[in-house]
Amino acid sequence: MKRLTLILIALTICTGMILTLTPFSLAAELSNDDCVKCHTQPPADIAANGGAHKTEVTCMECHEGHPPTIRENIPACSSCHSGKSHYELQNCLSCHNNPHTPLILHLAKDITGPCLTCHQEQGVLLQENKSFHTTMACTACHQEHAQVPPCVNCHEPHSETMVQADCSQCHQAHKPLVVVYNDSTPSESCGSCHEEALSQLSTSNTKHQALACAACHKDKHKTVPTCQDCHSVPHSAGMMKKFPTCGECHNTAHDLNL
Repeated sequence: MKRLTLILIALTICTGMILTLTPFSLAAELSNDDCVKCHTQPPADIAANGGAHKTEVTCMECHEGHPPTIRENIPACSSCHSGKSHYELQNCLSCHNNPHTPLILHLAKDITGPCLTCHQEQGVLLQENKSFHTTMACTACHQEHAQVPPCVNCHEPHSETMVQADCSQCHQAHKPLVVVYNDSTPSESCGSCHEEALSQLSTSNTKHQALACAACHKDKHKTVPTCQDCHSVPHSAGMMKKFPTCGECHNTAHDLNL
């Protein structure tokens, strides 16, 4: 009887140990397929907008272990992302709110420095070509990542028919005062600023009236050609000596005194 009692006690102890150890030591290891059984939204986010988080890493490679055996299984961004100045910034989640959709950014309206760690060329252009745009935060214009807003959101168009393609033909947003254009630029675009010159030209009865502004003021804003560029030396040497400046007789190219 005593021996039977000892055997029962031993069996009870062993059974208790097995039941206690089973959830941890005898449980199967987790796989990525197990994650979606409880966590439905993160896999859906990754599938839709995961970027490299979808193609380069798995759930288990990022989240090593699972509570309660591992209490802190949310890795720091720097554990994978390093080697660039952008990755040295603090508080990644202020823009990259959801690590499962890393390229969908939520931006505040006064951010510049973090943007320029990736978009350095644009920062250089703004500093080398001072304008009001230089004083603005990047996110004042680019309120969403990779979004390029139309100029007319802030600026009155030069004409009623003007569209964004017309703006960008002459003005680069990061150096807006460096105006360049081609020969096909309509004179109406110029006339919105140079109204008097266009008015004089459009009412002129000379051949200049048929010319587009860009035909004379070629390639770069404020280019003023000499009359000789087109007309060579139109008068005798004696007259040119007496009146060396064409405007003494002909006023301006937009309003010739003929």
